[in-house]
Amino acid sequence: MSKPVIILGNGGHAAVLTEVLLMLDRDILGFTAPEYQGNHYSIPYLGTDECIDQYSPNEVELVLGIGTVHINQIREKIYKQFKEKSYSFASVIHPSSILSSTVQLGEGVQILAGSIIQSKAQISENCIINTGSIIEHSCEVHAHVHIAPGCKLSGGVTLGEGCHIGTGATIIQNITVGQYSLVGAGAVVIKNIGSYKKVIGVPAKEV
Repeated sequence: MSKPVIILGNGGHAAVLTEVLLMLDRDILGFTAPEYQGNHYSIPYLGTDECIDQYSPNEVELVLGIGTVHINQIREKIYKQFKEKSYSFASVIHPSSILSSTVQLGEGVQILAGSIIQSKAQISENCIINTGSIIEHSCEVHAHVHIAPGCKLSGGVTLGEGCHIGTGATIIQNITVGQYSLVGAGAVVIKNIGSYKKVIGVPAKEV
């Protein structure tokens, strides 16, 4: 039986995850945020993240409801902070997503509506595969990556840890994007990208 969950965050990404969790009939204890600014679907406000310490790691799972729009390691920082305290993160997979039976998923992954993940793809811990994205066969997506809505990764693409792939970007087959690199919205990536880089445009060029 699934444990009840606590959602960290209360912005737009948290609202999307809340809706999916309700669709999946998960028991949501409440959400945390730096301050109360309203809630989604009448989910109770529990307080700041510090209040999670009141709950045993054996009794609850966490859902990281903070999205990103650029390279931002706050998701990674919060994830590691609570993993060090022995908490587990629930994966959230929208019922309309399509996943091959050979896909490998890490802890706390979030796969949103209409996403497609094909044969032998690997999605590591704390990744977001946002609405309508396509991850083709044999891709490797390392930890803490956010693939924004409408992205397309052809077969054999490797994304290093902490990358952000902007809305509608396309990456052709067998390309590697280094860790903590940013691919701008709508970019078309046709050659490898090193770590800590930013690329934009068609074809994508470093800026």
